[in-house]
Amino acid sequence: MSVLEVSKWRHLPPPPGFASAVTSVQSKGASNKQIAAANSSYEEMKQSRAWDLAISPAKSLPMQAFMLYMSGGGVQIFSMGIVFMLLSSPFKNVAAINSAFAPLAPATSSPKAFSTLPLQKVAYLLCNLLTLALGLWKCRSMGLLPTGTGDWLAFETRGQPPEMLLI
Repeated sequence: MSVLEVSKWRHLPPPPGFASAVTSVQSKGASNKQIAAANSSYEEMKQSRAWDLAISPAKSLPMQAFMLYMSGGGVQIFSMGIVFMLLSSPFKNVAAINSAFAPLAPATSSPKAFSTLPLQKVAYLLCNLLTLALGLWKCRSMGLLPTGTGDWLAFETRGQPPEMLLI
């Protein structure tokens, strides 16, 4: 896109709902009280969006459980692919937790700080742990987790037989 094309579109008004409430109130020459009210409503909207983002992994759990059910209980490439995606997504989400919540941080704090939106981040972490638990449950039902005593026989040590102890 050339500079001429950018300048041609620069003076168009933003789409409805796109401009922040603070800039729209400031552009009308409003008082400080009106600006503060608009700013607080904008921060409330950001808090609401942060809670939506925090519980979004839990919202996808029923669909993921249905996909796990439909993939079957055998160890096939399709079921392993679904389980791998289910187990890897919580780790990716937790690794990028600060960047996920950065656009929703209040204007008064650092966007990528751990102390920004702590309750939402804890809820996001717990919802991702639920997703991980669902994946581990599927691995257990497929027989991929070592939960029985027969799975640990290679690490079991045997003592001397009783008849050899007397010698």
